[in-house]
Amino acid sequence: MKWNKLTIETTTAAEDMLSYELQEMGIEGVEVEDHVPLSEEDRKIMYVDLLPDEIAPDDGTARVSCYIDEKEDLDAMVKKIQDKIEELSAFMPMGTGKITFGVTEEEDWINNWKVFFKPFRLDDNIVIKPTWETLEDQKEDDIVIEIDPGTAFGSGSHETTKLCISQLKKYIKKDTELLDVGTGSGILSIIGLKLGAHHALATDIDPNAIRATEENFEVNSVSKEQAEVHQVNILDEQEAKAFYETNNGKKYDVIVANILADVIIPLSGIVTPLLKEDGVFITSGIINTMEEAVKEAMLANHFEILEIHHMKDWVSITAKPLRD
Repeated sequence: MKWNKLTIETTTAAEDMLSYELQEMGIEGVEVEDHVPLSEEDRKIMYVDLLPDEIAPDDGTARVSCYIDEKEDLDAMVKKIQDKIEELSAFMPMGTGKITFGVTEEEDWINNWKVFFKPFRLDDNIVIKPTWETLEDQKEDDIVIEIDPGTAFGSGSHETTKLCISQLKKYIKKDTELLDVGTGSGILSIIGLKLGAHHALATDIDPNAIRATEENFEVNSVSKEQAEVHQVNILDEQEAKAFYETNNGKKYDVIVANILADVIIPLSGIVTPLLKEDGVFITSGIINTMEEAVKEAMLANHFEILEIHHMKDWVSITAKPLRD
């Protein structure tokens, strides 16, 4: 099936209302492009941080795209949209209102992004392979991780993930109990298990991440005995209490958190009871401008910093709690 793609030039002030009105017309697949920075809440839910040079200036403009079934009367739909833009312009700035056209196949609309996600080697023997790709240069000792990121962050290609993986390779042993906080697509839990960990518990606050992790566990033949997935915000006092009770006070050899500096800082104050006597806390997702703040939080919460590693603008800090 082919779809007509309509893209409307508008403003950030009007994008939500215009999107709503398009959906009220029965139009599906509405997309919004703008340069509005993510809110603090969105960043925490998505477990993503952006460097200043990755953010385009917010110039107040936006593009709203939608897809119209080729069987629909395109001219009539365009006239309907133009009338709605004119109606809304009495209440808010609508921008140019210019409409541009394109045509796409249904499978392109859904899967175009997959063209850009190819197998890649994280190091000498860890390979990330999209579930829909074929690996042609596999070595005998390769650890191959099948990944479909879905809507969750975490294909393994980002520097922060690579930093965590290098540390997991150092600290994972055959009897390791692993806690993966902010699991994303589950990649760190899967790699931990492939490296020999006995068990992994993956947690996230995003339901999309939970679904993606469960799917990736299945495609990598991770059994329910090997790993669990829980939707929980460990920083929330009530959720954390329920999580601890459900977990029966279990402690972990390795806790890995590839999140944000703003989450790692308070996390460093509450994870010690979850770590075994000689357990380690592996962190990443830290922009270099936040390195000192994270180090200060670690030290203030009675951690000994074992290692600090850098990759481009990102930092990984590995620490262990100081015991009395």
